[in-house]
Amino acid sequence: MTFGLPWMLLVLGFVPVLLGVYVWQLRRRRRQAVRFSNVALLRTAGVGARSWRRHVPVVLVLGALGLLGVASARPTVRADVPASSSTVILALDVSGSMCATDVLPNRLSAAQAAVRSFVQGQDGETKIGLVVFSGFAQLAVAPTTNRDELLAALDAVTTGRGTTIGSAILRSIDAIAELDPNVAPSDPVDEPTTDGPGIGGPTPTPRPTAGGPAGAAVDVAPEIIVLLTDGANTRGVTPSQAAEQAAARGVRVYPIGFGTTNPTQMACTRDQYGSFSVPSNRDLTGAGAGALGGRSFLVVDEPALRNVANKTGGTYFAATDADGLTKVLADLPKHVTVSEQDIDLSAAFGLLAALVLLTGLRLSIGRHRPL
Repeated sequence: MTFGLPWMLLVLGFVPVLLGVYVWQLRRRRRQAVRFSNVALLRTAGVGARSWRRHVPVVLVLGALGLLGVASARPTVRADVPASSSTVILALDVSGSMCATDVLPNRLSAAQAAVRSFVQGQDGETKIGLVVFSGFAQLAVAPTTNRDELLAALDAVTTGRGTTIGSAILRSIDAIAELDPNVAPSDPVDEPTTDGPGIGGPTPTPRPTAGGPAGAAVDVAPEIIVLLTDGANTRGVTPSQAAEQAAARGVRVYPIGFGTTNPTQMACTRDQYGSFSVPSNRDLTGAGAGALGGRSFLVVDEPALRNVANKTGGTYFAATDADGLTKVLADLPKHVTVSEQDIDLSAAFGLLAALVLLTGLRLSIGRHRPL
């Protein structure tokens, strides 16, 4: 146990002083007491084997004062806090590849259904935020307990060009920083746009993070990021760079790689296409289809996602179909480790002091109640 205001513990010094004054008063009265020869009268007056009971109210009052002194020093303890009592940021990939039909009816529809089940399955105290990303990342819904707002935003997502996984992680960090003063916002970097640099573009100059010097211990934040993507980062800050910022702030990232390794065609609804317009049932099996930087951006970049999980203390999950994704999201709370937080016990000590004081007063009133 630690104390936010340890100097307030000096108040406890008054307790033994008051106890000493009480004992001195008892001895003084004893010396001045009149001696009675009638033993029966002494027993009737309460002097004898049970005379200790008259001291109980005083002891309780002094104990209450001691508890109030501890409460005023703002005691705190380190305790494990499960993620379910905090905040979850869902970062959802809405790039054009989510129109692939290797997961029926398509990846995006399957992801929306699985995320919907996840949101509806959380308790009412868990705050959930939604970040969507394609060519850029944006906070669609700030962390909230309003499930209707989340589901409405989820149903309204549209696809776009590009996949900015690193930017999605940074946006999620910023959403957490708005709620948790112990988590600093992400460091400024060259933000990706729909016309931004692709793979192999200029690397942003790193800046010192709020997490302290390299190698310093960082407290694990209770908030987590769940990142669902079906492809590879195509532009902007890399997932590895973003993961370093998350790790420096104690924010864990749980990436989920979604989809198969054999996407055949794209087929999203008109509402899902948004600004990413491609012909329906576009064939993706031709030479060079979906190729970028020597790899297919339609297939999950597992090494990059595993690296993100390892750097931040999270866990990587893979899901190749709708049922698998639903199961991963449903089981996620079982895999999320608890984090340590400082819990303020001032209110608890104050309440206990009030109960002890009321008990002492009740006993004192009962003892002096007229016959």
